[in-house]
Amino acid sequence: MSEPKKMFINGEWVEAASGKRFETTNPATGEVLTSVPEGDQEDIDRAVRAARKAFEEGPWPKMKPAERAKLLLNLADIIESHGDTFTHLETLDSGTPIGVASYFTTLAAENIRYYAGWATKITGETVPLSIPMNLFNYTRREAIGVCGQIVPWNAPLMNAIMKLSAPLAVGNTVVLKPSELTPLSTLLLGELIQEAGFPDGVVNIVTGYGHTAGAALTEHPEVDKITFTGSTAVGKQIMRTAADHVKKVTLELGGKSANIIFADAEYEQAIATAANSIYALSGQTCFAGSRLFVEKKIYDRFMSDFADYSKNLKLGDGFDQTTVIGPLISAKQKSRVLNYLDIGQREGAEMLVGGNATEKELACGHFVKPTVMANVTNEMTIAREEIFGPVISAMPFEDIDEVIKLANQSIYGLGGGVCTTDVRKVHKVAHELKTGNVYVNVPPLSDPATPFGGFKQSGIGRENGAASIEAYTQLKSVYINLD
Repeated sequence: MSEPKKMFINGEWVEAASGKRFETTNPATGEVLTSVPEGDQEDIDRAVRAARKAFEEGPWPKMKPAERAKLLLNLADIIESHGDTFTHLETLDSGTPIGVASYFTTLAAENIRYYAGWATKITGETVPLSIPMNLFNYTRREAIGVCGQIVPWNAPLMNAIMKLSAPLAVGNTVVLKPSELTPLSTLLLGELIQEAGFPDGVVNIVTGYGHTAGAALTEHPEVDKITFTGSTAVGKQIMRTAADHVKKVTLELGGKSANIIFADAEYEQAIATAANSIYALSGQTCFAGSRLFVEKKIYDRFMSDFADYSKNLKLGDGFDQTTVIGPLISAKQKSRVLNYLDIGQREGAEMLVGGNATEKELACGHFVKPTVMANVTNEMTIAREEIFGPVISAMPFEDIDEVIKLANQSIYGLGGGVCTTDVRKVHKVAHELKTGNVYVNVPPLSDPATPFGGFKQSGIGRENGAASIEAYTQLKSVYINLD
């Protein structure tokens, strides 16, 4: 993995204009994997201009929908044929356990196939008018133009694909900026996009830091839309910057999802669901069920059993097939998570299990054990702020009205879960939770066919499903005088 990588701009593999590079490392071992170009404003400008030219002048805007679909289907097949390589890169670069990385690679190919099917189904409508004239009115859905896509470091391939499939299906061009922490699978994706036969400039990939390359992409006047997945703080800054050009935005931001366990739930299933809700990707998911509400009559028993379940989950390198909890992405993130554990205990929470994994246990990597914090209240910092690690904050509740109120006491509204065998509780909780996604007797998940996004400060807009088609097209209304 020591071979230096390059950026993909206008169909060519190039260095950063500055000549600067930075290293990417394996979070499980600290090993330097390779280096990539440190793209900046000049490189973003090159990429945006290439995307603009491809959109305005190249073969892309003249391409028939069926031809775009064929290219996407070809790309999906090529990705699938490189599945083992993608899986290996994802585990190396992000620490994702290899079984999970393999699943994400498969899902990425299926996401592309789903949107390939949409390419030939973008339609408008005819509209009956009440104006006293003989007019024919119809609408068209047209591509927006150049889309700047800023990809996070958790599940980097899957997130990159989610930001490519829909805009390409409807005819946009793209400038993709992967996270500086996990650029490798996105760069391989660029090679396969080229192999699949996409015209030059349709997809461009610039590696670099968020505060330089990412900011330059957001600020560029020739970018028509920005899509960002990441922290709420950065999302707010992107909104401010996008306002200067009234740039369209889709933002998938932070979360502090509530997971509600009723006493009538299937007990063992509820424990496994609660664990999978928080420990997937070591808690580094935006919709992690990080606030656990357990009905008071089973709270003590449930917390004891859940703590036992948690401490028996294996930490380790993602290449070990028995690993359940991989590393956090960086030393900085590990320090941040451990700081929250200290804050929680100072504010009165009890750590039942978990905490720092010592070097003796796991040398060099950025590991935090699955951590269960009990006796938490909704006012505590660990119940209000997104930790983004394998840490759950547990609270008891008396009845359904109380827990819905507690669950909704958050600035976030991305996900929410409920475990119960009572269908009346299912619908009441699902309808009254102020979140974009609700999971009943199942841990958080997503599918290309169904919209994903959040309420409140968890974001704006939706990805996946027909929602992405709307997000990457704009409506035009045409009036024709028939007299």
